[in-house]
Amino acid sequence: MRAVGEGAGGPKSLPLILARELAANLATPMFLIDAGGTLVYYNDAAEGLIGRSFGEQGEISAGQFGEMLQLTEPDGTPVRRRDTPAGVAFFQRCPSHRVLQATGYDGVRRTVEVTAYPLFGTTDEMHGVVTVFWETGG
Repeated sequence: MRAVGEGAGGPKSLPLILARELAANLATPMFLIDAGGTLVYYNDAAEGLIGRSFGEQGEISAGQFGEMLQLTEPDGTPVRRRDTPAGVAFFQRCPSHRVLQATGYDGVRRTVEVTAYPLFGTTDEMHGVVTVFWETGG
């Protein structure tokens, strides 16, 4: 049996636990990546765009998650995962925003606006990345 805040990858940091609690109580689609590059949570609001509940999905590497979403520019040009907002926030440790197209598990291609920012603790230690997104219909 796992303790509160533990996932497949072990104990989670307090800032990541608090970000998950925030995400769980928002109607804005949101997902969280930990400092090791693992997708550790997405909320109910994100399920509609991703096409699968987090309970069904579980924790996976952010790379696998990005491959599944098939992220592209609006014109269809593939986007390297490190150039997505979540990738920029993770690797460059700065906020990022852009419009992308993504395909969920349901096979539906959607235009989404994506904003991601690194999650720093009080000692400037990075605990992960918070990503919010919404469908634009464009």
